[in-house]
Amino acid sequence: RGLAQVNRAGIGCAGQRTAMAPRGQKTSVRRKAVHALECGLVGVVAWHRGLPAFTSLSTRLRPTASGLSTESLKGASAELQEPVDASSGVSSIARPFQTAAPLVAGASAALAALLTVGARKRRSQPDRTLNRTQLRGLKTGMVGLPNVGKSTLFNALCENGKADAANFPFCTIEPNVARATVPDVRLKELADTANSEKVIPEQIEYVDIAGLVKGASKGEGLGNKFLSNIREVDAIVHVVRCFENDDIIHVDGSIDPVRDIETINLELIFADADQIEKRLTKVARDVRNKIDGAATEQEALLKLRQALEEGKPARKVELNEKEEQAVKNLGLLTKKSMIFAANVSEEELAEGNDMVERVKKVAEETGDKAVVVSAQVEAELVGLSQDEQLEFLETLGVEESGCKSLIRETYSLLGLRTYYTVGPKESRAWTIKAGWKAPKAAGVIHTDFEKGFIKAATVSWDKMLECECDEDKAKEKGLLRIEGKDYEVQEGDVLHFRFN
Repeated sequence: RGLAQVNRAGIGCAGQRTAMAPRGQKTSVRRKAVHALECGLVGVVAWHRGLPAFTSLSTRLRPTASGLSTESLKGASAELQEPVDASSGVSSIARPFQTAAPLVAGASAALAALLTVGARKRRSQPDRTLNRTQLRGLKTGMVGLPNVGKSTLFNALCENGKADAANFPFCTIEPNVARATVPDVRLKELADTANSEKVIPEQIEYVDIAGLVKGASKGEGLGNKFLSNIREVDAIVHVVRCFENDDIIHVDGSIDPVRDIETINLELIFADADQIEKRLTKVARDVRNKIDGAATEQEALLKLRQALEEGKPARKVELNEKEEQAVKNLGLLTKKSMIFAANVSEEELAEGNDMVERVKKVAEETGDKAVVVSAQVEAELVGLSQDEQLEFLETLGVEESGCKSLIRETYSLLGLRTYYTVGPKESRAWTIKAGWKAPKAAGVIHTDFEKGFIKAATVSWDKMLECECDEDKAKEKGLLRIEGKDYEVQEGDVLHFRFN
């Protein structure tokens, strides 16, 4: 209850704190974290000391380049330690914060750490290689026109998703984020054979993004918000409506999946083309000034611009390694990998329809994947047991949930691989990028594993099942291999790392 009160108070003063910030200041991820922290802390004072103290504090503490200073927060901590004046008009709901000083003191230390990390990052070059935290932060955005079933499918994918789904455009405004469990029969078989007490599958993060309309690249509808949200994801699931239903309106008044796909693709292309033109202007100056790498970036940008003018997505442009690196940080929308999710009715899930075939044809022409799914059916499967789900799907003439197929395709689209650790206490799936060597794969479990890596005992998952998940038996049969630092971890490997 106390934290909820702090949150409400923080939201209440957020507008004032934002108004105090320097005009035109760019907001970084770290800045947002600091800003949220300071709002909450000023809120603590507001609840504890009353409105006069809140007004005084929020006026007195001006934001620095990185938010409130550590000294200011320590001052807030000291102020909280003073006795509450009964005449200050503090409501009884604020009484839990009479002992809130430790919270503020701890937050002060947290802010100091944030500032230190920020300074350290500014002094060093960013590491472009995915680390463990970034790997688990890979996101897949779900996009499409309004009212195509994105939010319904998102809720079914993530099961605990809380996206609103309604029969009107722009039901989704702020992006919803949730994690979906990656279906993995291999992990279940390994865990059952090893009699594991705990089973931990891998997960993928999905983002339900606001619906797009024609003209979004120029700000129509929620276009600007939509496009900025797409820039933050690593891959795209494009949900396409492939069902007829007079009760569910379509923004264009009729159902045409190919037209809908072209609408989305064109808006993404327009947004990228605009970004590339702006970047080319700057790079041209760098080329004249003979800045290192500028000529390479200019060449890559010209290739991308030509493709976009021809209506081709940036991901279909062949660039060499240096060119790829030069444009990597642009975050081009059409550079992101894409899957089409053809959303059909319950009656057409097994056989499909002409609209599905048209979507598959488009996917084939662009070199993308297409998955048939019924958001309506998937929503009904949520909450059913595994046996009940299979029985229900069997009545529809379908062997597997469309969501499971979509999650697996997403996993592949992101270029991910799975390896396992197996034992009586825990069997777990671990996600890595394809091509990772054994030491880096070990670092996903713990950084100490990577730093002190010696070797990895390796058995393929199917051979491990043959040996009843017994490493000694695998060794006796000659199925266990000892791999070194140069070993590239393969899909389905069962690994036992040895490190110093």
